[in-house]
Amino acid sequence: MMGPPKKHFLPLIFLISLFILFFFSHYHSPLPITPLSPNLNPNFSPINNDNKQLSPQNTPTFTFVIKVLAFNRPDSLSRCLHSLANATYDGDTVHLHVYIDHFPFANESLEVLDQQLENSHKILEFVDGFHWIFGNKVVHYRTGNMGLQAQWLEAWWPSSDDEFAFVVEDDLEVSPLFYKFVKAVILNYYYNINSSSPSIYGVSLQRPRFVPGKHGNKIQLGNGTRIFLYQLVGTWGQILFPKPWKEFRLWYDKHKAKGMKPFLDGMVTTGWYKRMGERIWTPWFIKFIHYSGYFNIYTNLGHERALSVSHRDAGVNYGKTAGPDSQLVHESSFDYNFLEMEPLSNLKWFDFCFREVLPGRVVRSVDNLESVLGSVQKQQTVLLVNIYGTSETITRNLLCHFESLNIKNYIFMGPHSDFLYDLARRGHPVIDGSQLLDNMRAQKIIRLQDSSTKLVDVLVKAYVTKKCLEYKYHSWIVDSNMLFVSNDLFHEFVNTCNYDFCAGKSLEISFVRSSSSAQKIWADGFLKQIATAIGQASLPAESRNFIYIVENLLEQNGLRINRVDETRFGMKIGANSVNQSSLEARKMVYWSMDMDLNLVQKQLEELGMWALDGDSSCKAVVCHQS
Repeated sequence: MMGPPKKHFLPLIFLISLFILFFFSHYHSPLPITPLSPNLNPNFSPINNDNKQLSPQNTPTFTFVIKVLAFNRPDSLSRCLHSLANATYDGDTVHLHVYIDHFPFANESLEVLDQQLENSHKILEFVDGFHWIFGNKVVHYRTGNMGLQAQWLEAWWPSSDDEFAFVVEDDLEVSPLFYKFVKAVILNYYYNINSSSPSIYGVSLQRPRFVPGKHGNKIQLGNGTRIFLYQLVGTWGQILFPKPWKEFRLWYDKHKAKGMKPFLDGMVTTGWYKRMGERIWTPWFIKFIHYSGYFNIYTNLGHERALSVSHRDAGVNYGKTAGPDSQLVHESSFDYNFLEMEPLSNLKWFDFCFREVLPGRVVRSVDNLESVLGSVQKQQTVLLVNIYGTSETITRNLLCHFESLNIKNYIFMGPHSDFLYDLARRGHPVIDGSQLLDNMRAQKIIRLQDSSTKLVDVLVKAYVTKKCLEYKYHSWIVDSNMLFVSNDLFHEFVNTCNYDFCAGKSLEISFVRSSSSAQKIWADGFLKQIATAIGQASLPAESRNFIYIVENLLEQNGLRINRVDETRFGMKIGANSVNQSSLEARKMVYWSMDMDLNLVQKQLEELGMWALDGDSSCKAVVCHQS
């Protein structure tokens, strides 16, 4: 038998032990994993060009938290939690947080209070004993009745940009496949920088079946559309992305503190809010989405199937139980790989009216002008709106009127700016005048002596007009210091136009008719003449505009333009007060570009032509069926 080590060996044994401990800890203990932010690695993509999943080493880690909102329905809660526990999580850590709202303290009899207490304690006992093996289980039992709105809004504040919440009301039941799908969506449309968008606020697992915009289109999707984007939030199984949710909560705080209401004319949900008030939260979120221009990912699984089903048990939203709204899907439900994600650019986007939205239409070069013009033209006509030197507020107000009048054939032309690209993100087609002009120079379409490009709007207007003629489109060219009262303006203007080129006498409004003679005139040589005229130092400052230059060049070529008196169908506003009766028989309201913005707004408000709310979004959603 060996005796104890001799004293002179003790220091050596101690050092060897420390080395072994360090070696084992360094190479065999799990290392902390830093979540991968979408912006850290611009080359990261969870799907390669062959549309196969990349190796786990390249897959970002994220935190997934299920937030179950419960009240007084123990049977519903039991069904909900068991469906969540039966889902497949592929070894991932998923946390479960259960929020149990308290019954309201009312003047009830002792017998009723005892029943309510017994029911609450029964729910608590069940949740306490519920076995959750996938992560942490946290139970929050409220001391007072918070209601459905507070349950939702106070359930989550993201701890990082890599934490996602799945908010589940207790009468919900989920498919065992739900997490597999959600994970695939997060990896493909949140972390994949080549297929992500700041416009996406989450994922809804419910079957899409409701259009909130009054007189909107019915939800009709072909079998080939399995995933799409829709502005409406889905309360029956909604996954929330961290950044948009934080943005919403701060927006909500600001508006709620100032006493504002989430009224949005033209939306069914506004009627809900007027009846139910602060008992519900969705009208607030819908108003925020309208303001921010965000979208939600939905599935179209066919045959009334979904990854989450609401049993619509009696509660805040239903006076009596209505039963399941859809059928849950399982592995055997699919004859295709439902986890295969198409590129974001292939997906369809829909607004609150279920009209298709086409985001990302930006003209930066001559090569992509044709496709954008083709996507906006209606009845072979394109409306080019110049927003150079125009405030963002005026442009937004103009857009509200376009929506109200169902004007869709417009394209905005402006300088390179965040605002211009935000318009494109929301689905409005735009021309980046600065980049288009640089591209025209690079391709030697034009040559300019003046490198400052002070008249970039003139050159871009001329070039877009030339391309419209090549594609056989009529073109309208207007500045943004005008609002249309009705679509009749275009008909009346054209009816008084006897030539291929017609222009307002004092306004920057013009019409170029598509014809072989106009196309012959508007050739490359004419464009070069315009560029030369711009560079002339002798050109008066007040005449350095599109109509003046084109008119002079046409006259030099022996042609005439038709000057139309816009005062016949338009009303100019100014310093004097106006009223709605002044608009009778008028087709347009206009003002000087030098007019003070506050005065413009005041005058338009008096005329009932100011369509913006306090958050600079449109006061109404106006649906026109396709």
